[in-house]
Amino acid sequence: MSHMQGSPSLRRLVLWRHGQTDWNAQDRAQGHADITLNETGRQQAREAAPLLASYAPAFVWSSDLARACHTAMELVALTGSPLVLDRRLREYNVGIRQGKTLEEFRNEHPDLHQLFFAGDDFRMPGAELPSEVSARMGSVMRDAVDALGEGETGVLVGHGASLASGLLAFFDAPAHMREMFAGMANCAWTVLAESPERGWQIVDFNAQTLTNFSALSADRPSG
Repeated sequence: MSHMQGSPSLRRLVLWRHGQTDWNAQDRAQGHADITLNETGRQQAREAAPLLASYAPAFVWSSDLARACHTAMELVALTGSPLVLDRRLREYNVGIRQGKTLEEFRNEHPDLHQLFFAGDDFRMPGAELPSEVSARMGSVMRDAVDALGEGETGVLVGHGASLASGLLAFFDAPAHMREMFAGMANCAWTVLAESPERGWQIVDFNAQTLTNFSALSADRPSG
C-alpha cells in the first residue's frame, strides 16, 4: 500500500458522544429528557477533553441537552473557544419510549415494539420520524463543514443514535445501513477527514484514543 503525507490543509469533523448518565447505565431511552452526566460521565469527559483539544478545534458545537453541553464544556475549558448550542444536535425525540428500558417498552406496548424494529420510517407516538432526525442531523453536519476553513477541525457534541443517523445522512447512505454501525460508547468519538482524492471519509469510529493521521491511503489496498 502506498501513502501520501497528510496535507496541512486537511479539514476534519469530529462527532463526540456525551458521557454516561444514570439512564445510560440503566439502558433507559433518554430522548429529549434533560438528564445530566453522572460521576462516571463527568470523569469520561474530563479524560477525553485533552485528547480532543489536541486537534485545536476551530469551533465546538453541542446539543443543548445537559448531558451533551456539560461534556462539551470540558473541551472548551481547555481550548478557550466559545460553546455554540444547536438544537439540531439533540438526540431522537423518542416519544412514549422516554424513560423506559426496551424490556419495559416491549411489555407495555408489544405492538409498537414490533413496529419500532420493523425498519420502516415509523413514528412512535409523540416521537420524531427517523427521516426527520436524519434531515436535521445532516443539515447541521453540512453547516459545520461549510464553517471549516483550510486545515481546520470542528467538533460536534451530541448523542449516539442521532449521530449515527447524521453519518448516514451526511454520506447520503440509505437509512437501513445504520445496522452496520455498532453503537458509539459514552464519550467516544468519530472522525471524518476530507481526502483530496475521495472527498469526506470516516477515518476513525467509536474512538477513545487518538489515531495518527500523518499518512492517509492514496491507493486502494493491493492485497
